[in-house]
Amino acid sequence: MENKWIFLIAILIFLTFIFLFWMLTSGYSKKEYGIKMWKHWPARLSYWQAAILYSTGFTSITMFLLKSTHVLTF
Repeated sequence: MENKWIFLIAILIFLTFIFLFWMLTSGYSKKEYGIKMWKHWPARLSYWQAAILYSTGFTSITMFLLKSTHVLTF
């Protein structure tokens, strides 16, 4: 039961970082690529790959910090 809550917390942290990444960088990326190029899937694919990569890294770091400060135990 405890593992279920830790997994849920990790998913929520991940979604939070994805949302923050999107809020902070979507306007810049659309402007950088241009509206016409942004509609093609390779531009958006690389954007979302970067979002997932950064969010995974920040989630891992956050989970490690929560574990090392004894907020989470697993």
